[in-house]
Amino acid sequence: MKTLLKRITAVLAVVAILFNFSVFVSAKKDITTAEAIRFNSDGKLRIMHVTDTHLSEENIYDSTWLIGEACDREKPDVVMLTGDIAMANTVEETFRKIDLLMKVFDERKIPVAVCFGNHDSESGIISREDLMAYFNRHESSISIDDGDALTGCGTYNVPVLGSEDDEVKFNLWVFDSGDYDNEGHYANVSENQVEWYVQKSKLLEQENGEKINSLVFQHIIVPEVYDGLKQVKYKGGYTFSHIYDKSKHYQFDQNAVNYGFLHEYPCPGYYNHGQFEAMVERGDVLAMFTGHDHSNAFGVRYKGIDIVNSLSTRYNGDVASTKYGYRMIIVDENDTDTYTTKVVHWYDFFKNADMKVLRDSDDGHIKLAREIRFKGFFEKAGLNIGVFFVQMFTGRTVRYPD
Repeated sequence: MKTLLKRITAVLAVVAILFNFSVFVSAKKDITTAEAIRFNSDGKLRIMHVTDTHLSEENIYDSTWLIGEACDREKPDVVMLTGDIAMANTVEETFRKIDLLMKVFDERKIPVAVCFGNHDSESGIISREDLMAYFNRHESSISIDDGDALTGCGTYNVPVLGSEDDEVKFNLWVFDSGDYDNEGHYANVSENQVEWYVQKSKLLEQENGEKINSLVFQHIIVPEVYDGLKQVKYKGGYTFSHIYDKSKHYQFDQNAVNYGFLHEYPCPGYYNHGQFEAMVERGDVLAMFTGHDHSNAFGVRYKGIDIVNSLSTRYNGDVASTKYGYRMIIVDENDTDTYTTKVVHWYDFFKNADMKVLRDSDDGHIKLAREIRFKGFFEKAGLNIGVFFVQMFTGRTVRYPD
């Protein structure tokens, strides 16, 4: 009898352990990691950063055609789509614009990781959660709705596996940087998202035996961007006032590492919940890529991290829009301590050979290409003149390689 009781007790103990384990696993279920992608067979990861498309009836067909052309040329392994994507007066119109954009990536079988900007849900006609659910109807989307786990919708990571094995070699962080705070300022990443990053970063290190280098993608730039610039007393050529304090003026710091060109003042969130400092402390982030500031294609290195802004990826037909374009980022599987990047402006997109192909194809886009080249000529000329005179009279470098 005692033997039987011992056996029953042992069985019950095992059942209890299994039950508790299953509850633990369920409670710890990872709802913030996207489907993994891989380095390409050549050992490279080609990332296309598409942001601030602001798709409207006026620009959607030109913009999506240009994005498709860019994909055909660049052959990206993944597209990072960082907010302010498609806005309309009705849910149906918003969905139609999303369909037209995502069709570009679906047809080419390019994985897309989405996060949202300040404009995506501000009209109130649709929530970020419903937007994410609609994006995820598309085959190319690898985006994640993190549910109630974190502030906002769409904070997650995308592991990058080796080209020939299943080891995590790199990582892409995606953050919902919000829209506006309670006082009407731009928002930023919240405390619980920062804590999530810290814990997930530590877990990746533990699982892989070393820190996994990474890049960050979100809509709104971090406040530390101003710390990476140089504060000066007076406003002048290509010197910009602080968004929240017009008495402070900033320009590129000649003694720092700078990238690209600053066309307007950066627009970070008003408050700071420690995202950037947490990444400095963890030491696994090479760069943060944002949109939001449409004509800025620049970066500054601060505390070992590149804070980088990418151009709005659209075409509106106005002269200013010839400043727009996209960014490519390339990571080498054999050297994940660094990356390379370049910005492609639409005004540099069409060379003579491209014009010939368009003329021969007769698909109706030769007119758009000519318009971009014509307006872009004057845009670039004006920019070069401005840069020349600022450098001649002040000695400052205001344009750096992208």
